[in-house]
Amino acid sequence: MVTTQARPAAPGPAAPPGDGRGATVRRGLRAVPVPVALVVLTALAGVVLGRVYADDLLTRLMLGAAVGSVLVSVAARRLPSWLVAPVSVAAMAGWTAFSLHLAARHADLPGGFGPIVADAARNGIPRLLTAMIPVEPAPDTVLVPLVAAWLAGLTGAEVALRAGRTLLGFLPPTLLYAGALYVVGPNADPATWPSVAFAGAVAVGLAASDRRGAPGAADPTAGLAPSVRAAVRARLVAGTALGLAVVVGLAALLGPLLAARVDDRPVDPRRYVEPPRVESLDENPLIRISGWALNPEQKLLDVTTRAPAGTESRIRLAVLSDYDGVTWRVGATYRNAGRILPATAPGVGPVETVRQEITVADLTGRLLPAVATPREVTGARVAYDPATGTLIRPEGLSPGLRYTVTSARERPDANLLATADVPAGAEVARVLRVADGTPEPLRKLAGQLAEDNGAPYARAAAIEQFLAEHYRVVADAPSGHAYPNLNFFLFGPRGGGGQRGTSEQFAAAFAVLGRLTGLPTRVVVGFESRGDGPVRAADAFAWPEVLFSGVGWVPFDPLPRPDTEPRPVEEDFRPTPDDPPPSEVPEPTLEPTATPPAVAAADRPGGERGLSTPVLVAVSVAGLLLLVGAALATLAGRRRAQSRARRERGDPGERIAGAWREVTDALRLAGRPVGGDLAATEVARHARQTLADARATTTADRTAPPTGATDHAGYAGYGLAIATAPAMVDGPDVDELAVLLNQVAFAPGSATPAHADRASALAEQYVAALRAARPRWRRLLWSVHPGPLRWRP
Repeated sequence: MVTTQARPAAPGPAAPPGDGRGATVRRGLRAVPVPVALVVLTALAGVVLGRVYADDLLTRLMLGAAVGSVLVSVAARRLPSWLVAPVSVAAMAGWTAFSLHLAARHADLPGGFGPIVADAARNGIPRLLTAMIPVEPAPDTVLVPLVAAWLAGLTGAEVALRAGRTLLGFLPPTLLYAGALYVVGPNADPATWPSVAFAGAVAVGLAASDRRGAPGAADPTAGLAPSVRAAVRARLVAGTALGLAVVVGLAALLGPLLAARVDDRPVDPRRYVEPPRVESLDENPLIRISGWALNPEQKLLDVTTRAPAGTESRIRLAVLSDYDGVTWRVGATYRNAGRILPATAPGVGPVETVRQEITVADLTGRLLPAVATPREVTGARVAYDPATGTLIRPEGLSPGLRYTVTSARERPDANLLATADVPAGAEVARVLRVADGTPEPLRKLAGQLAEDNGAPYARAAAIEQFLAEHYRVVADAPSGHAYPNLNFFLFGPRGGGGQRGTSEQFAAAFAVLGRLTGLPTRVVVGFESRGDGPVRAADAFAWPEVLFSGVGWVPFDPLPRPDTEPRPVEEDFRPTPDDPPPSEVPEPTLEPTATPPAVAAADRPGGERGLSTPVLVAVSVAGLLLLVGAALATLAGRRRAQSRARRERGDPGERIAGAWREVTDALRLAGRPVGGDLAATEVARHARQTLADARATTTADRTAPPTGATDHAGYAGYGLAIATAPAMVDGPDVDELAVLLNQVAFAPGSATPAHADRASALAEQYVAALRAARPRWRRLLWSVHPGPLRWRP
C-alpha cells in the first residue's frame, strides 16, 4: 500500500505585526468624515438662522443638537433599527429641556418652567415668524429650530450610516439649511461663506463615502484581467467626466435664465403671518381721556423712576399717526420682541437713560406704558412697533403686573428749532395726510395762522399759542375728535358748549391744523409722571408732536395755563359770512327755544280800530301756549306708547331688547351715551356709574343745571371710555338686565315671559331712578324729549 502524504502549503509572506489593528483604525478613520459632514451641515443651518438673532445662543444650541443627534445614531449602530428612534427622541427631549431652561434664564422670563414650555410649544411657529429682528433667543423662538435640527441630524445619520446612502442622507440637513435661508429672507446679508462651507462639507462627505473604503466592500474590478480592468476604469472615468460636462453645460445654459426670474431680494415669510392685533380701545386710546377725566382719583399705575435729576418723565401709552377725519389711530404693525428692542435712528440732541419699574393697577387693555423710546423690557413679554415706539403685551394687562423698562429719551436741541425745516415725501406722507371733508373754517384758520409765520417752527408755535389763549380745559367735555367735533370745539358758541374740551380736543385740533399748514404731526396719549408713586387718571392727557428735519419729534403743549381767562375766538378769527361758526353740535340735544314776542296789529285805516293791543297779545300768547301744550302732550303720549310697545309687544327676546333700549336711551337723555362697540356688561357698569354721578350732583346742588358741554354730550357718538371701577350704589340691578340681554343674544329662544317681565321692571325702575336724580327742570323735559323717537339702536 502506498501512502500519499500531503505536502505542506508554501508559507506566504508573514503579516506585519499589528496589521489587523491598523486596518481597523484605517477603516474607522474612513468612517469619520460622513458623520462629521452631517454635523457640519446641520450646524450650518444654525449659523444661517442665527444671523437674525440677538446673540449666538441659538447657534450654540443647534450645534449641540447636531452633535447629539449624530452621535446617538453612531453609538446605536449595533442596536436594532427600530430602537434607535426612541433612544434618539429621548435624548432630544433631554437636550431640548436643557436648552429651553437656558433660553428662559437668558431672556429673564418670569413664571414657572412648565407654563413657559407649554406656551413655547403652543406659539413657537407664529412667534418665530412674527418676531422682531433681531430675535430674542427665548424658549418660544428657539424650540422649533432646535427640534428641527435634531430631527434632521437623526434622519440624515440613519439614512447615510445605517442604509449606506450618503447622498440621500444629506437631504434632511439640506432641507433644514434651505428652510433657514427662507426664514431669514431679506433680513440679513447673503450667507456666502456658510453656503460655500456647506458645499464643501457635502463634497467631502460624498468623497469619503466610496464603498471601496468601507469594511467588506469589494473592488468592482477585482478578478478581472489587467487589460479588462483598465478598460472598465477608463469607462468609469469617461462616464464621470461626461456627466460632469453635462451638469456644467446645463448650469451655463439654464443658470442665467433662472437667475433672471429671481427677484433681487428674497421673499420674507413674515408677510404671510399676521402680527398681533389690538382691539379698538387700544387702537384709539384717545377716546379714553374723557373717561379718565371723570374719575381723576382712579389709580392706574405705580411707578419707580431712575433718571437724571431735574428731568420730567412723560410716560407714553400710544402714538397715533393715522387720521381719517373721524378718529385718530395708532396704525401700528406689532412684532414680538425680546428684552432688547431695536434702536431707531439717533437724533442730534443729548440722550438720557431713564429706567422705570412699573406696576399695573387699574389700567386695562394691551398697551404697555413706557417712557420714549424703550430699549429694554424685562418682566413682560412684549410686541413692539419701531415706527412709533408703541409697546403692547399680547396677553393684555392685569392688576399686579410688574415690569422694568429702560428707555433712551432724546432731548431736542432747542437752538436748532427756529431754522429747522420739516421733511416731505413718501416717507412722511402718513403724518402729513389730511383726510377729505375738512370743514372750511378749519382751513381758513390754518391759513390765517400760517400767513405771517413762514418758518415751520413759527407755524407750530402760532398754533400752540392760539389754542392756549382762546380755549378752556374742562373735565366734563364729551369725547370726540372727528371733523364736526373739532369744528364745534374751535368755533362753537361759548354758551352752548363750544370752545372748551379736554386735552383730547386740544391735541387733535393742533395736529389737524398743523397738517393743514404743512407740518408732519401726530398725537401722543400718555401720563404725566411726578417721580415715584402712583399715576392716577387725572395724570392722563394727550399732546401733539411735530417732526423737524435733523431734530426729530418735538412735543408741544397747546393747553392753556392755569388761572388764565381765555379770550374769545371772535377777537382774532372771524369766518366769512358764507361760513358762519357752528351754533350747534352735529347731533345736538334739543333744547326749548324762547318764544318770539308777539307783534301788535297796526291801526286800521279810516279810524277803524280792531282788538286792542293787550287783547291781541293775550290771544297770541294763549294760542302759542295751546300749540306748545298740544305739541308737548303729543310728544309725551308718543313717548309713553313707544316705551310700552318696547316692553310689552313681541316675543320675550324682543321685549328684553326693548327694555335694554329704554336704558340706553335714558343714558343718552342724561347726557352720558354709550358707544356701540361696548359689551352689555360694560354698558351696565357705565349705567351704574351714571346713576351714582347723577345722585351725587343732585345731592350737592339740586338746582344747578349742567354745563353746556354736558347738554351736548349726546354728540359724542364717536366713543367714550368707560370707568373701570364703577361706584356701587343702591338702585336697580342693571347687571341682571345685561345678563338677560346676553342670554337672548347667545341662546335665542331661551327667554321666557317671566324673564321679559323682569327685564321690563328693571328697565322701568332704572329709568325712573335716573330721571329722579336729574335737576327739576330737566325732569320736566325728560318725558317730552323727542330724541328717543328718532334715535337709532
